[in-house]
Amino acid sequence: MAPIYDCSVDSELLTGMRLARGAIGRGELVVIPTDTVYGVAADAFSPAAVQRLLDAKGRGRQSPPPVLVPGIPTLAALAEQVPAEVDALVREFWPGGLTIVLPAAPSLVWDLGETKGTVALRMPQDQIALEILSETGPLAVSSANLTGRPAARTAAEAEAMLGESVSIYLDGGEAGTAYERVEGKDSSSTIVDATALAAGAGKLRILRHGVITAEQLRAVVGDALADESDMADEQDAVDEAEAVADTAADT
Repeated sequence: MAPIYDCSVDSELLTGMRLARGAIGRGELVVIPTDTVYGVAADAFSPAAVQRLLDAKGRGRQSPPPVLVPGIPTLAALAEQVPAEVDALVREFWPGGLTIVLPAAPSLVWDLGETKGTVALRMPQDQIALEILSETGPLAVSSANLTGRPAARTAAEAEAMLGESVSIYLDGGEAGTAYERVEGKDSSSTIVDATALAAGAGKLRILRHGVITAEQLRAVVGDALADESDMADEQDAVDEAEAVADTAADT
């Protein structure tokens, strides 16, 4: 059985963080708390580690994991370009529950799966996650659950599903408590597609509704966010929404 380290205990926090960093460096998987749900993390620049993550969840390469980053400056390093509206959104909602999909920088040497040249990026709010990220750099992180199962909100729930496919579990208490829980509302991050905006070919589109509402987004970017009715008429938006259906419990 893989160990679970209680990060509310100083000695376990120090040991767990040290072992987690080592495991990630060896291409192994680590479960970490985030501000939305628990995530299973792998070195984003290790194709073998990313494949290990997908295998642990029972997912294929057509469902690439998002990438968690330690800060806003990393956004510009991983994305080909960052529109002004995206910059405004991340300054308002990062760290927090907003994932942005952008064209990936062509110089990146990684293999996250069938990304079609894009990358989904988020800076989490959880301090344990941020400390890990500050030392490891960007991590491929997907929700710590088997595909089709509810996202884990505790380390114990994650361990019950992922077991020994993960080397280290960091227990930071219940995830998602920073956000209001609404019946029927996804407790994961809100995913916004900015690829069309970056290409000068369209507006921002919500691919998944989560803890950041459309109203909150629109208060920052105004008409740069497409209306739901407009999106319904765009077949590519429908296709992308279906493509991320499997990620409905991602962090």
